[in-house]
Amino acid sequence: MLAKRIVPCLDIKNGRTVKGVNFVDLRDAGDPVELAKKYAATGADELVFLDISATEERRRTLVNLVRDVAAQVNIPFTVGGGISSVEDVDILLQNGADKVSINSSAVKRPQLVNELSQKFGSQCVVVAIDAKKIDGEWIVHLVGGKVPTELNLFDWAKEVEERGAGEILFTSMNNDGTKDGFANDALARLSEELNIPIIASGGAGNVQHFIDTFKDGKADAALAASVFHFQEIEIPDLKQELKKQGIPVRL
Repeated sequence: MLAKRIVPCLDIKNGRTVKGVNFVDLRDAGDPVELAKKYAATGADELVFLDISATEERRRTLVNLVRDVAAQVNIPFTVGGGISSVEDVDILLQNGADKVSINSSAVKRPQLVNELSQKFGSQCVVVAIDAKKIDGEWIVHLVGGKVPTELNLFDWAKEVEERGAGEILFTSMNNDGTKDGFANDALARLSEELNIPIIASGGAGNVQHFIDTFKDGKADAALAASVFHFQEIEIPDLKQELKKQGIPVRL
């Protein structure tokens, strides 16, 4: 079995790392370059950098900050926010990103997934899906969770897989920042219905939540932010506990 991955997420706004609850009430969580450096040194398997206001502000991702972070890490580095073209991705890869994450731009123009996977390879293309459970159905949302669509989470995930996405980063808006655990029922269904890795996001509050998402949610990777940024969970301790539970991890 492949090792399960622990992925800290840097949500960036105005050049700083921020964290909120249910996508709102953002608070400062530190300097992204220093945080990235720390995570790479303490056993994170990958790093995700999301420029969370780029789409809303209709601008490109912060390339200089991407370059600064990339210079400090030796682990796979995924960048998202404001990416809408092959040219955008080209610039980010040239400046140190290993993978890109697209969300709103993929919904608005699904062909973008095909274009990116054909040009750069599916291993480079992560499709992020922010979804909220409304009346029993998981509805895809855009622009940092502000704009609901008519898309169903599972249908959309299958479509982007068929178009060439290499991974799905699924964030449950209901769970995000609550520290009540990941949306494991939805994650397990995604894992069963798709053949590409699923990254769990939204809801990490303690070590047991990571154990549960790997065992019950069948997630391939677990992404978290505030529990790492505010030292509530240290990655080496988390990995030791996962190993004790029989979950394969890289130590």
